Amino acid sequence: MTLAELLALPLMVDVGTAARALGLSRSTGYELARRGEFPCRVLHVGSSYRIPTAELLRVLGIDLGELSPRFPAA
Repeated sequence: MTLAELLALPLMVDVGTAARALGLSRSTGYELARRGEFPCRVLHVGSSYRIPTAELLRVLGIDLGELSPRFPAA
């Protein structure tokens, strides 16, 4: 995924999208999520998994505070 694609993601993404951003296959992403070994925090929403985009970006080493004044550092 490009930086522009990553920055355009909604607040939460599914495991397949997060896996693609991390360079993992969808099936590997779901397997890691099931085992509790996904590199980001995984939330169980109903019967699905969701990953907070902010945590995905953090794992990828993307600091929103350095990219734009629209995203103030916490």
